[in-house]
Amino acid sequence: MSDNNITRRRVLRTTAAGVAATGITGTAVARGPPERKIVGLTADTPFGLARRAADEIDHELDFDDIGKAVVGRFPDEAIEGLERNPNVRYVEDDQEAFALQTVPWGVDRVGGDVLHQGGETGAGGSIAIIDTGVQVDHESLDVDGGAAFGTSCSTCPEPYGDDNGHGTHCAGTAVAPDNGVGVVGVSLDSELYAVKVLDSFGGGNFGDVAAGIEWTADQGIDVASLSLGGSSHVQALEDACEYAVSQGTLVVAAAGNDGCCDNVGYPAAYDSVIAVSSTDDNDNISSFSSRGPEVEIAAPGSNIYSTYLNDSYDTLSGTSMACPHVAGAAAHLMGNGMSNTEARQQLQNTAEDIGLSGNEQGYGLLDAEAAVLGDPPEPELSVSTNSATGVGETSATLNGSLDDLGDATSAEVSFEWGEVGSGFPNATAPETLTATGSFSETLSGLTEGVDYEFRAVAETTDDADTGLTQSFTTDSDDGGCFITTATAGEGHTLNSLRRFRDESMAATPMGRGLVGLYYRISPPIADTLAEHPESLTARTTRKIVDLCASLSDSQAETDSAVESASIGVALTALYAVGILVGAGGHAGIRARELVTR
Repeated sequence: MSDNNITRRRVLRTTAAGVAATGITGTAVARGPPERKIVGLTADTPFGLARRAADEIDHELDFDDIGKAVVGRFPDEAIEGLERNPNVRYVEDDQEAFALQTVPWGVDRVGGDVLHQGGETGAGGSIAIIDTGVQVDHESLDVDGGAAFGTSCSTCPEPYGDDNGHGTHCAGTAVAPDNGVGVVGVSLDSELYAVKVLDSFGGGNFGDVAAGIEWTADQGIDVASLSLGGSSHVQALEDACEYAVSQGTLVVAAAGNDGCCDNVGYPAAYDSVIAVSSTDDNDNISSFSSRGPEVEIAAPGSNIYSTYLNDSYDTLSGTSMACPHVAGAAAHLMGNGMSNTEARQQLQNTAEDIGLSGNEQGYGLLDAEAAVLGDPPEPELSVSTNSATGVGETSATLNGSLDDLGDATSAEVSFEWGEVGSGFPNATAPETLTATGSFSETLSGLTEGVDYEFRAVAETTDDADTGLTQSFTTDSDDGGCFITTATAGEGHTLNSLRRFRDESMAATPMGRGLVGLYYRISPPIADTLAEHPESLTARTTRKIVDLCASLSDSQAETDSAVESASIGVALTALYAVGILVGAGGHAGIRARELVTR
């Protein structure tokens, strides 16, 4: 730090006037022939299976129970054999990775200087900057070691030195000591490791990145900071991130610089990784920042002043610059004894809501001060509404869950319910719970074929909470799901499609609309199918209905929200086809009946 009586923010704003563009866009160079492949093996398969087939091996990666991966070059005939081998999980093209940088102030905004004033220095924590390397002899950095994968710096004191500047800039934001020169980072005294996986142009391959992540985890380093990414999924990269988390490392990555919507890059898009978006000094989302449901937290990324090559300093912008703010805060937490999962939860719980959408800020803007110095959040009363079950013609069971009692020793739980759009005019009798857990209430006397909605309610002497609204549709007098009943009868198939209707279709206004339309148009179709059970139309519709039931069962069994949504889309489309087939056959049969009269 300068001895002048000038705040870091004033220095930053002054320096921002001379932004230097060290952009990577358009200058990336491929890291080797396009035939470089990654062969994923099952966990118990020896590396030799892939090693014997390779012309050249770059990395052998062991992710414990997750599996193994071999990065290298393989002849085409070997690839064909590997793809057929049951011990091979995948064969994929290696992909280029780039430093996520456009042309970047943030330690003050996230409360880093307050941490330092409170005696928190980040000592005990450790961070690996997985990037273009780090200038190991920079006046404002203390590098404790490192490694290089796929590339090295031939002009640096160490092979993991920086010949680009991007990694050095990220390092200064994450951890730089208050030694009287240059800048300070979010952390002052965490150990800093340089993992070079990108070359002097800022380019590299995900196979090398995966090797860098594996090395970071195997060294027991607390935080892996990845200000890099690409647009293509690579299974070995996802495996490496999952492996690092399983070994206790917290993985943080830049969301990407593609702007706008639903375009978070990899590895940030993986569930095991904290995806970081970028904000400016007005707490707006940076124009370049990628957004999407994978974004977990936001941090300053526009016009960030930090360390650069040759003992210099520069101002850069990008989600690359946002990512190390979060890494530095995480190192504080883990240096104070938190696990990687506890640190991740703490960052989420203490993030500051700055009014952006969830796709832009995730849980909110990083608040390092609150995360490290703040008291744990007070427990709050919390209740959830679960899907209705046992839906019949005039009855249904409402389900809820008391998730947290807050400071209370008991809570009164109940359900508010009514027909859709009626404003919950009814309520069930309250039940007293003294511990968290599920609760339910069965309604009777409902009207057949009607859309209902309900929500769970919890109340204590000092607090109240209401769960999200759920909905269901009662069956009609002949059981609802008319076409299914006509072709498959009562039984498992009918119950499976009722579940899809009640838990998926009825969960959204559009879905409820489609269910209502179905009830209006399908009774005559079902009557025709029931009257002609051996017709080609009835047999075809029955096959479609059975396949729909199988998909509904698969949807109920999966724990993946993405997979469940995909199955739901396919199921809806397939059942619509079944309705169209039934409708066409119904029209044809009725037309023939009219002709023969």
